[in-house]
Amino acid sequence: MMILIAEDNPLMRKMIRSLVEDLDSEIIECADGAAALRLYEKYHPDWVLMDVAMRPVDGLVATRAITDRFQSARVVIVTEHDDAETRRCAFEAGASEFFGKDYLLPLRSLIKSAGNSEISGKGTI
Repeated sequence: MMILIAEDNPLMRKMIRSLVEDLDSEIIECADGAAALRLYEKYHPDWVLMDVAMRPVDGLVATRAITDRFQSARVVIVTEHDDAETRRCAFEAGASEFFGKDYLLPLRSLIKSAGNSEISGKGTI
């Protein structure tokens, strides 16, 4: 299983990596949405863990670009902007799931339990 982490904060990227790295995964990382799209096109990871607030291309724009081009992409938004409007925009952009950065343990459970199988859909945890 391959996971792409798109997060502009190096410390948060390290924390997310530490949360999922033992799940028999290959992990690739980047710091903005444009790089996330390029890496997705090159590697087709099983999961994308995408921050929202990144520059020059934010995570919502990158999520839409990935999910528009790759229908089977599983993009999970991982953000500190845990509000109804951001959630709505994330799911409209094609996100599969949404996690606030203040509570990430369910993210590990999602990836561990789903593996390479399809997830049930546009829920929130």
